[in-house]
Amino acid sequence: MDAMNDRTCIVTRESGDPHRMIRFVAGPDGVVVADLKRNLPGRGCWVTATRRTVDEAVRRKLFRRGLKADVEVPADLGERIDALLVRSALGSLGLARKAGGLVMGAAKCEAAVRSGKAIAVLHAREGSEDGIRKFDQARRAVEYMGGPVIPAYRLFSGAEMDLALGATNVIHAAVLGGDAGRAAMKRVVALDHYRDGPRTDARTAEAVKELE
Repeated sequence: MDAMNDRTCIVTRESGDPHRMIRFVAGPDGVVVADLKRNLPGRGCWVTATRRTVDEAVRRKLFRRGLKADVEVPADLGERIDALLVRSALGSLGLARKAGGLVMGAAKCEAAVRSGKAIAVLHAREGSEDGIRKFDQARRAVEYMGGPVIPAYRLFSGAEMDLALGATNVIHAAVLGGDAGRAAMKRVVALDHYRDGPRTDARTAEAVKELE
């Protein structure tokens, strides 16, 4: 297990919360792999959990120094991590649906937003701007009335959401509170952070932090 003072990004040289970083180890074949659960054996090194930082670590050949080994680093390491995070998030969303922690369809999702039961909204990338705008208006109305800030995400294709949620033509989904919904949102937030970095709006950032 790495000591706490080893949780320093090999790119930025800044220490950070391990939940906002990715641990890397050398696999049995000498290829660098992401240890997303932070439990693989062997010496590890840490990188801030954004695609930009991972790509920079690959470009600057920092993994060999960080792991103190002549490791092989896949050129598409950043893309591989993105795929792992997508699979993890979609799998958790599927479990949330089965546990009653997620609803689908425009009408049910809007009702969940306006009632304050939704903790986040997911839109397929193919979703129409008009449809998404209606949800944005509903989210702002809830916040204006003193309700919770409800973050929205547009991370998955419709096909990915269909497969994960066991339905067809899924464009909108609302994640509800409860253990299953919150567990799924931890993975959704991790993917969003990896692709785009932390949210900049203060109230939204605070709401997202509560989902981590």
